[in-house]
Amino acid sequence: MHPTLNIAVKAALRAGKIINRASLDIGQLKVSTKQQSDFVTEVDKAAEAAIIDTLRETYPKHAILAEESGRSGQEDSEYQWIIDPLDGTTNFIHGFPQYAVSIAMAHKGVLAHAVVYDPGRNELFTASKGAGAFLNDKRIRVSKRVKLDEALIGTGFPYRMFDHVDAYIDIFKELTRRTAGIRRPGAASLDLAYVASGRLDGFWEFGLSPWDMAAGALLISEAGGLVSDLAGEPSYLTTGNIVCGTPKVFAQLLQVIAPHRKGKLAA
Repeated sequence: MHPTLNIAVKAALRAGKIINRASLDIGQLKVSTKQQSDFVTEVDKAAEAAIIDTLRETYPKHAILAEESGRSGQEDSEYQWIIDPLDGTTNFIHGFPQYAVSIAMAHKGVLAHAVVYDPGRNELFTASKGAGAFLNDKRIRVSKRVKLDEALIGTGFPYRMFDHVDAYIDIFKELTRRTAGIRRPGAASLDLAYVASGRLDGFWEFGLSPWDMAAGALLISEAGGLVSDLAGEPSYLTTGNIVCGTPKVFAQLLQVIAPHRKGKLAA
């Protein structure tokens, strides 16, 4: 394992311990609302602090983009960490066991290392650029599915931004008819890890943040899958819109989405 990835794993495991302890008594959590249907708990903040402290022990000058604390570190650094300390907070506070720690590192704007850790199941997804993707140290690949009508597809329902809900529903309707099934577990980073490991054959969602996608996107690429924005371009981290999957399923998802691209949904 690359030394940088090893530090990211160390940080994710520390955050996971905090999350697992808190999960034993969810009723005592202090929950606040950032905006509609967007929650933060003391667990999010404590997990993020543990991650950042761990990273800074080794890389004090690296830039950081984290969900709860925003940007910090040396802004002109070639290295940036992209962190979601608890992806799936709404699931977590309801005791729904689908949430994860997501940590990625980019070098000169290119994703280089990734960790998605599911503390409840103790599943550790890791990847380094050019070195493959792994689940608990076992190599993973995207599924061999080639037909959309046999594919299980993940998504995320609009929950705080509703500008494009009509376009989303139209795409959802078509994919419901043309696939083997649609799933919406509620933690995008984990959904992407599931695409990388072949549990899902594809995924699409609008309006995500970089920390929702960065680690999972690298996992998919290193597992042999494809990732893009809605136009098939690599700008998903800036547009917030993502499509991914096995090579064949990915292409068919883009074809379904293409007629619904309008206005801001163009990418």
